[in-house]
Amino acid sequence: MTAGPLVVLVGPMGVGKSTVGALVAARLGCAYRDTDDDIVAEQGRTIADIFVDEGEPTFRAIEKSAVHKALAEHDGVLALGGGSILDADTRALLAGHRVVYLSMDVEEAVQRTGLNAARPLLAVNPRRQWRELMEARRHLYTEVARAVVPTDGRTPEEVAQAVLDALELKEA
Repeated sequence: MTAGPLVVLVGPMGVGKSTVGALVAARLGCAYRDTDDDIVAEQGRTIADIFVDEGEPTFRAIEKSAVHKALAEHDGVLALGGGSILDADTRALLAGHRVVYLSMDVEEAVQRTGLNAARPLLAVNPRRQWRELMEARRHLYTEVARAVVPTDGRTPEEVAQAVLDALELKEA
């Protein structure tokens, strides 16, 4: 096992990584960290603003740096941005970690994210764009994950328990 986070959560935008991550951290008695929050704090602006002002390639470079830093520094529960797994170096770094892919179907995704203007990659046709994103990313989430935990129709508490069970971790 590589040093670093106790648990790393990956999955699409809106799946609940932040909510579930905070619950898992509380149950394990450790710190929670979200690389999207790190980026916003470091950049002093929202992720949507970075996308609009600088473009996706610039954002992905910032994201890669934030993820690599967090993997090296953080020893609690870490949630990664939805597109962080697009980077091959990041996927390679995740290989030795307890990574859980939180999954959901398109209807649940649209319900959770479809009308949210802060989601720049879903701005035009949320249902179609989400499907396209998932077609491009699902295999990458699966590639890095030690476990897959479906979130559809489950409360955040139920998902948090499923994460702990999947990794055979005991509450503090």
